[in-house]
Amino acid sequence: MTNPLYITFLWHMHQPYYKDPLKGEYALPWTYLHAIKDYYDMAAIVDEIPGARAVFNLVPSLLDQILDYASGAAVDQFLLLGQKAPADMKEEEKLFILENFFSANRQRMIEPYKRYLELYCLAGEGGGLEEHLRQFRDQDFIDLQVWFFLAWTGEAAKRRFPEFRQLMEKGKNFTEEDKARLFSRQRELIGEIIPLYGKLHGEGKAELSVTPYFHPILPLLCDVKKARVAMPKVNLPAVSFQHPEDAHAQVAQGVARFEEIFGFKPKGMWPSEGSVSDEALGIIADCGIVWAATDEGVLSHTLPGGIGSNREALYQPYQFQQQGREVSLFFRDHALSDLIGFTYSQWSPERAVADFIDRLQDIRHRIHGARVVPVILDGENAWEYYADNGYTFLSRLYRAVAESPGLTPATFSQVLDRVHGRHSIGHIHPGSWINANYGIWIGHPEENLGWDYLAKARQAAVEASPEVGALLSGKGDEGSEIAIAVCRSLYAAEGSDWFWWYGDDHFSPHSDRFDALFRRHLMNVYRLLGLNIPTELYEPIKKKGVAGFVREPAALLSPAISGFVTDYFEWLAAGLYDLTKQASAMHAAEALMQSFFYGFDRKYMYFRIDGVQSLGKILLPQDHLNLHLIHEKEYRLTMGLEAEEGPLWVKGERDWHATEAMCCWKIVKVAEARIPLDSLNLLPGDKLFAYFTLLRGEEEMGRWPADSPLMLSYAGADLELETWLI
Repeated sequence: MTNPLYITFLWHMHQPYYKDPLKGEYALPWTYLHAIKDYYDMAAIVDEIPGARAVFNLVPSLLDQILDYASGAAVDQFLLLGQKAPADMKEEEKLFILENFFSANRQRMIEPYKRYLELYCLAGEGGGLEEHLRQFRDQDFIDLQVWFFLAWTGEAAKRRFPEFRQLMEKGKNFTEEDKARLFSRQRELIGEIIPLYGKLHGEGKAELSVTPYFHPILPLLCDVKKARVAMPKVNLPAVSFQHPEDAHAQVAQGVARFEEIFGFKPKGMWPSEGSVSDEALGIIADCGIVWAATDEGVLSHTLPGGIGSNREALYQPYQFQQQGREVSLFFRDHALSDLIGFTYSQWSPERAVADFIDRLQDIRHRIHGARVVPVILDGENAWEYYADNGYTFLSRLYRAVAESPGLTPATFSQVLDRVHGRHSIGHIHPGSWINANYGIWIGHPEENLGWDYLAKARQAAVEASPEVGALLSGKGDEGSEIAIAVCRSLYAAEGSDWFWWYGDDHFSPHSDRFDALFRRHLMNVYRLLGLNIPTELYEPIKKKGVAGFVREPAALLSPAISGFVTDYFEWLAAGLYDLTKQASAMHAAEALMQSFFYGFDRKYMYFRIDGVQSLGKILLPQDHLNLHLIHEKEYRLTMGLEAEEGPLWVKGERDWHATEAMCCWKIVKVAEARIPLDSLNLLPGDKLFAYFTLLRGEEEMGRWPADSPLMLSYAGADLELETWLI
């Protein structure tokens, strides 16, 4: 009898610790919104589907926030203003609602609902809010309050509480009573989340695993110099940080909090961002964790021969053993995980599920000895890009895996019980799920400054309070309320999320709030101990550039010109402008475009344009995107839906002439283009200026930027991949 191929889905549930330690308020509402949309839905779908199995990885600091919201104790400006009667609002409160209550995926969460889309257009699609404020009546504000929180409500949640469906069917002219009913049911829903996960674990349909308390990068807590193993040229913080005792506390306290909430000790752990090292795994094992998981890139760098041409070494459990400590290890299938996270949302559920099952069967038939396929990804952020919050896709996926011959859904603990024999690993490559290194969290001047501030605050706390020093060292079992609060603020500041938004590799319109929260956790350390707060903590770490500028290219890249973003890493090192910061009132169409990416390798320059929704839906057959590039001369690439290649044009004294350079492009979900570098006559250090227009026939429908062109930096083809985050 052929051994089954076990399929394990691990959904990582995590949001930063948004509670401001100084104000006691939540700075951002994402824990609440994901609770009503994803944390309930994900568990409810597994509960509903016969044969479904999953691992839910729950971060303790997230659980604290869910419990806070469920109890009604959470103070959240979004909730307070969502419930407030418009007649009682000040003008700045109404502006806050107009600015923030369209924070939802336009394609999936705004456009399907007639009234919400109407309000979106009435608000001017995000621009000129003060002017549009005068057009909003009190009834419009009530409808917007309801629709924002209703659109964020998950599909399974709507099936659980008929009131949500009833409000959607009503559609508009909501009353204060309707609004009160909405928030009452949402609070009730949040109160059911943690018991539902406990129920699934008790029934064996789900396994609950854990992450260190505040989601820190454990290997960097142990020693920031560990970053140099995978990134030899990285610039490290000026102040050394080497505190494995903090890593141990984050794991031990996370496990203890989990056990306090659920009544049992977790067996498994997804270390924050899949970040591992020998020392981190030793700490995890010391805290009683049986298995941990990370990314296939880490395994590829760990095994002397890599994972093999067919990735055959990937699909089996391993055993990490060092100095008498051991923990089982699983390594995520990067491609399968990213298909769910980034690709399938634009496919029909039937096609996506069929493709996924075909890939699993291919692994089963092609790779002798394959025993388990770990599919591990974020359990909350992908679903806003799916129809019905991913409900149909996930339901069909779970059923298909359970019913497909030779495939067996299982949790990681179930796999360990059924698959005997482990390949032993005595040393693990220190890295994370992103590029098998820690470049996202250390190396950039902003990130390093954050580490310096953290190290200084920790040292100041230890010097000011022997009691805090004893607690941090692990030698003190109990402490005063103040000492415990100091340690908690330090541990919260060690969370990975603050460092995720520093540097220029990720962009968020709320990055200033993440920055402020990080500094406030450190301020709280000084405040609690009666110390003077360093003036540097009042200054933002996150620097603001010109309007819309996010980052310059940080590495060579060679993306496939497909019209889809098929790989998370494909454009990660590209230069980036946020086009929503560039729009003006000149053209109504300007609100259609969202992002402009650019980069290069040794032969080509690459460009990508993202819309606020799929460009295939925005553009008409007769539309053209004209990309203009200016360096010594002005060049133009005319891209349409009906063709995929054409010449680069150059502007003469009177008109445009085709050059010999042939370019290619593809417009589907996004627009991607490739232009030969030698046609632009660029030298390292040159600046290239760019803008693009949308033409509908002969009429210009939009121009980005509306005023001066974007300035693009060309560093030269010798830009090294390994230094992209230095």
